Amino acid sequence: MEENKQHWENVYNTKTPSEVSWTQDVPQTSLDFILPGNFPKTAAIIDIGGGDSKLADFLLEAGFTNITVLDISAKALERAQQRLGEKAGLVKWIVQDITTFQPTTTYDIWHDRATFHFLTAPEQIDRYLHIARQNINAGGYVIIGTFSTDGPEKCSGLPIKQYDEDTLTARLSNGFEKIKCITENHVTPFNTTQHFLFCSFKRIR
Repeated sequence: MEENKQHWENVYNTKTPSEVSWTQDVPQTSLDFILPGNFPKTAAIIDIGGGDSKLADFLLEAGFTNITVLDISAKALERAQQRLGEKAGLVKWIVQDITTFQPTTTYDIWHDRATFHFLTAPEQIDRYLHIARQNINAGGYVIIGTFSTDGPEKCSGLPIKQYDEDTLTARLSNGFEKIKCITENHVTPFNTTQHFLFCSFKRIR
């Protein structure tokens, strides 16, 4: 776990947003899953592996008031806080490996763009899903974006696990009901294309 943390701290300490593939000026696909849902502005939202993503910026702009961003890298969250300035105080920031996360609250929306596919060992995946099941409210939602089977096999020098709609749905079959899946062609800051799968699920008990 410590080696993984050091990897991501090094990435965020040495590379600018324009030098990493996951940067988005507007996280449109994520917003398209969240904003049309007519969730109350007080809905508890957590962005897993949010790093210095701008999702929190847009959620604040949309009026949401209970936003948490979790990332293993302290530097990533520091960069997001610096970008947001005074508004950073409106967000809860958690430096934590998701597989050892012990929430003190539960969530209505669990968003994860590209953390889940870095979990390649079965025990990591099982732990992640256990934490999600225990800490998402009944009727709450999971939104997960991963590399598809047409996407890269590595990211930031690390191996990833690719998913298609069937395999991702099967992973979440214990406790979650699929709502919809779409694919996205993400254009990186250096004009390459990465193929993503995004799926939403509802927490059932």
